[in-house]
Amino acid sequence: MDVERVIRSHPVKKDSWKTVLTLAYQSLGVVYGDLSTSPLYVYKSAFAEDIHHSESNEEIYGVLSFVFWTLTLVPLLKYVFIVLRADDNGEGGTFALYSLLCRHARLSSLPNCQLADEELSEYTKDGIESDRGNIGWRLKSTLEKYRVLQRFLLVLALIGTCMVIGDGVLTPAISVFSAVSGLELSMSKEHHRYVEVPVTCIILVLLFALQHYGTHRVGFLFAPVVIMWLLCISAIGLYNIFYWNRDVYQALSPYYMYKFLKKTQRGGWMSLGGILLCITGSEAMFADLGHFSQLSIKIAFTCMVYPSLILAYMGQAAYLSRHHNIETHYRIGFYVSVPEKIRWPVLAIAILAAVVGSQAIITGTFSIIKQCSALGCFPRVKIVHTSSKIHGQIYIPEINWTLMLLCLAVTMGFRDTKRMGNAAGLAVITVMLVTTCLMSLVIILCWHRSVFLAICFIFFFGSIEALYFSASLIKFREGAWVPVVLSFIFLLVMYVWHYGTLKKYEFDVQNKVSINWLLSLGPSLGIVRVKGIGLIHTELVSGIPAIFSHFVTNLPAFHQVVVFLCVKSVPVPHVRPDERFLVGRVGPKEYRLYRCIARYGYRDVQKDDNEFEKDLVCSIAEFIRSGRPALVVGEEDMENDENMTVVGTSSSNLEGIRMCEDDDNFADMVGTSELREIKSPERVRKRVRFVVPESPQIDMDARQELRELTEAREAGMAFIMGHSYVRAKKGSSLMKKIVINLGYDFLRRNFREPTSALSIPYATTLEVGMVYHV
Repeated sequence: MDVERVIRSHPVKKDSWKTVLTLAYQSLGVVYGDLSTSPLYVYKSAFAEDIHHSESNEEIYGVLSFVFWTLTLVPLLKYVFIVLRADDNGEGGTFALYSLLCRHARLSSLPNCQLADEELSEYTKDGIESDRGNIGWRLKSTLEKYRVLQRFLLVLALIGTCMVIGDGVLTPAISVFSAVSGLELSMSKEHHRYVEVPVTCIILVLLFALQHYGTHRVGFLFAPVVIMWLLCISAIGLYNIFYWNRDVYQALSPYYMYKFLKKTQRGGWMSLGGILLCITGSEAMFADLGHFSQLSIKIAFTCMVYPSLILAYMGQAAYLSRHHNIETHYRIGFYVSVPEKIRWPVLAIAILAAVVGSQAIITGTFSIIKQCSALGCFPRVKIVHTSSKIHGQIYIPEINWTLMLLCLAVTMGFRDTKRMGNAAGLAVITVMLVTTCLMSLVIILCWHRSVFLAICFIFFFGSIEALYFSASLIKFREGAWVPVVLSFIFLLVMYVWHYGTLKKYEFDVQNKVSINWLLSLGPSLGIVRVKGIGLIHTELVSGIPAIFSHFVTNLPAFHQVVVFLCVKSVPVPHVRPDERFLVGRVGPKEYRLYRCIARYGYRDVQKDDNEFEKDLVCSIAEFIRSGRPALVVGEEDMENDENMTVVGTSSSNLEGIRMCEDDDNFADMVGTSELREIKSPERVRKRVRFVVPESPQIDMDARQELRELTEAREAGMAFIMGHSYVRAKKGSSLMKKIVINLGYDFLRRNFREPTSALSIPYATTLEVGMVYHV
């Protein structure tokens, strides 16, 4: 199955209503699992020892009023009607906003960007034209001029990313623990604590242990579970409203927020940290945009999720407004408002809904770490694609077990929803603040709207989120320190890795071999040319890497065909298969030296080694055959006589050259007189054939070059990797020595090598060791 074709055909933006409604149905299980389980713990966190409801019901009505307007202004107004429009070619999330800014203001932190990357189909967002307005253009120029501002934006995006990872630790813990807390109503206070924590830990262990199977096998159950849960809480809410207090709708007036803060003062302000939990999971609407569409997510939220949540919160408030003699705060949770006859079925549905919501945030954490790794901001990790049919279904073993251990530590360490809620609230609101800040820049730089509109956006929504942020931060010692510590650790890892990678690339650029050195060797390169293809993996997009000269200086023999391969990420979500490769020559034609740059978006799926090797060889063969005008990618490349041609994968270029490696497949492929073959002599063990179109005619030099490429492919392919030892150069500051010699070196040794991350077979891999003094 062609994974790339599935990915390119997945984001359906303009389709029938049947498709839109199907996507809306599916989004309920993936996007809204976390948001829909928030009624389990919002009231319990809001009334956790800070305030107590009285006979006047001002506290209950005030909390309900805050919940209603927070749900209306943040998820509905901010995300559904504004932020969802800031998609990056159909993709959403913190990195989508940062990617848009990088392209429109040239802020990319990737060191190997090329002018040719700007010609990609998805590089410029549809419908956005360049605008050189006074204020917007000055802001753009300022950001491009000062590196400190670019680093600040990168750190801001990384902070939002780290808080999402922290949310991936806290959300499963608080969701499952709150769902299991329904057991407290069937046993005494002294005993239920000894049951809740073990049951929660068992569910969490099972949840993370099943991650490597992927969710595609049970994903069809997610939407029904969430729908059943939403219908359940809305029905219970309606029952409580009509049975206990039909006048609870009066609390929707914002006047009750004023009365609430006036009466409770500091206690009410601190309780906002629990109230903001009603919007946990709102960011998922934007982060998971790439799996669905704007319209489907809007329909699901406005028609199903939003009214169900409002009814659920109103029902709980109606019940509490008639029950003021509840013994302690631990019995003010969701289950106390559930009729006793249906508590056990509701408990089972709640646990399933909590598992579904936790699954969504775990998968989202995997996805965002993959994006960070692709953009050079996270060490290499093993990424397993659990489904070839569903885009985005990935599993990262190292991160999975780390999240599990942290979840268990939070559950066993806190053992109550109050401190878990304080921690989760700070993580959630920090991500929203980052989104608000980046969104204000998108309004100016990408949408080319007035600065006044951007200021209104950040002032209105930023004020709301800053109020909640201050209420969460004041509880730093009561659990809110957890996301801060986790984010600091992940941010430190990300920035150290990014800094070390950047310095390593700068060393490669400064020490690359000049074209004059290559020309001085002559066509034979001064060494013995043996059969086969030598694939030199490098991060350079131009010039000859130092490992090549280091290798031939110590071992005077090399392959008859040499390919300098650069696998790089570009700041777009996807690269079309027909734009995958940039191919060019290094030196004169008779040297048989080629450069191939494979470009991937930060959400693209990289193929396995066999498929990639086939596409790589076919792209070089198509470059030889076509003779199309080369694309100049930079002034430096003009000096090196390196011009690049855009070549697609073999599956995307049906009219181009194709390769067959055995007789059976070849018989299936040909079947027509319009194709002819260029093949190698029969004496070689494995036969490789290039199937090329009959016209246009190929000159003799190109035919000879294709024959040599065929022979080299049959002889085998060897991978030459650079094994780098990065050290801070003499005279560096103490901080730089700590970062490079200790931090970066520790990460490089304990995370995966490029051979593991790129699925390169060890049997054909040769590593060339070099010391980098950066």
